[in-house]
Amino acid sequence: MNNLPEHLVWEILGRIKKTTDRNSTSLACKQLYHLDNEQRKSLRVGCGLDPANEGLTSLCKRFPNLAKIEITYSGWMSKLGKQLDDQGLLLLSCNCTFLTDLTLSYCTFITDTGLGYLASCSRLSALKLNFTPRITGCGILSVVVGCKNLRILHLIRCINVSSVEWLEYLGKLEVLEDLSIKNCRAIGEGDLIKLGPSWRKLKSLQFEVDANYRYMKVYDRLAIDRWQKLCVPCESMQELSLVNCIISPGRGLACVLGKCKNLEKIHLDMCVGVRDCDIIGLAQKSSNLRSISLRVPSDFSLPLLINNPLRLTDESLKAVAQNCSHLESVRLSFSDGEFPSFSSFTLNGILTLIQMCPIRELSLDHVYSFNDGGMEALCSARHLETLELVRCQEVSDEGLQLVSQFPQLCVLRLSKCLGITDDGLKPLVGSYKLELLAVDDCPQISEWGVQGAAKSVTFKQDLSWMY
Repeated sequence: MNNLPEHLVWEILGRIKKTTDRNSTSLACKQLYHLDNEQRKSLRVGCGLDPANEGLTSLCKRFPNLAKIEITYSGWMSKLGKQLDDQGLLLLSCNCTFLTDLTLSYCTFITDTGLGYLASCSRLSALKLNFTPRITGCGILSVVVGCKNLRILHLIRCINVSSVEWLEYLGKLEVLEDLSIKNCRAIGEGDLIKLGPSWRKLKSLQFEVDANYRYMKVYDRLAIDRWQKLCVPCESMQELSLVNCIISPGRGLACVLGKCKNLEKIHLDMCVGVRDCDIIGLAQKSSNLRSISLRVPSDFSLPLLINNPLRLTDESLKAVAQNCSHLESVRLSFSDGEFPSFSSFTLNGILTLIQMCPIRELSLDHVYSFNDGGMEALCSARHLETLELVRCQEVSDEGLQLVSQFPQLCVLRLSKCLGITDDGLKPLVGSYKLELLAVDDCPQISEWGVQGAAKSVTFKQDLSWMY
């Protein structure tokens, strides 16, 4: 190995992706050891790093070109040693000069002081914080002020981040491309207006409200007017995910939905107040849409300042079908409280999407309007490769037996379907048409019944959901 040209050794190391394999390879000879130290760009550490501060410093010195570091303490207990603290982040900022991407998960010892040390990391472009309960808005602000190239910011369950001055500062920089805020209790939909000019550059926005601790802010007239005067189009937005949000006409996130010209992926999960006109406006603007996921709340009795019907109908699906000719993935779901007679989308609306768009992936959850007739219609779905049925109780063995006639289907997932038995899978047994069959928690399907129904089969049965 010592006689190999250095460029060839670099090529060999570059093809080894698993950390454990790289560690083993570096022990083969001194040349591989030293070259691996130089080439190693990423590092993931956690509970096994003890003492944490000294251990991380040692690793940073051994791997001088580290650019991406993930520190996670999931499952940590005090007997595993002390976690990385503020002093550890100071040492990190001093010894890792090429740091561009940092993830801190379950780091409960780190405070605003430690986060402030990261301000000296001028190359830092991505910061992801997952459950760092001692961090506040002041700590976030110190980072965004010091790291002016921050393009990616993820905040997940940062329960003490309340002030949002950092959002306003990020808005003025106009460099942010990926923003994810999930279950940060004190940050509401209305606070996103502070992004201002940065809406133009934003490519991905994920915003999830903690439904159990929703902070119902009162929108004053000024706040409403600011949203209505938001003239900056979201021309760069490619991915938008909203969970447990309130969509009210003329304000908040409703102003954003109709301005995303280049949107490719939309996910609306339990968003109260979404109307047909919102989805229609979105579809007319976003002709490049490739994926749509809608999970509709069953309780439409929330008091909002609007008199329009809140229920989505087939008009939304028809607008998407007519305007989004590149649509490949569709996921429709109703929450557990939905009753069959209240289904927003009919079978005709769903089939319109299938017939007019090149749908490759279709997932239906709790969609009572989808039945054996729908399965029969899918026999003409020329592009469909993946079908997932979850709690679709109107589909019976008769409908499932038609799967063998689907032209391109290679993946079938069934979960919590009561009307399907082993008989529905019999036409598939021995045909090996499917690459994968996954059956979860279907009470009338046995492990014996799925054998030989696909090249790869997974089976799980936990019927506790029925009781």
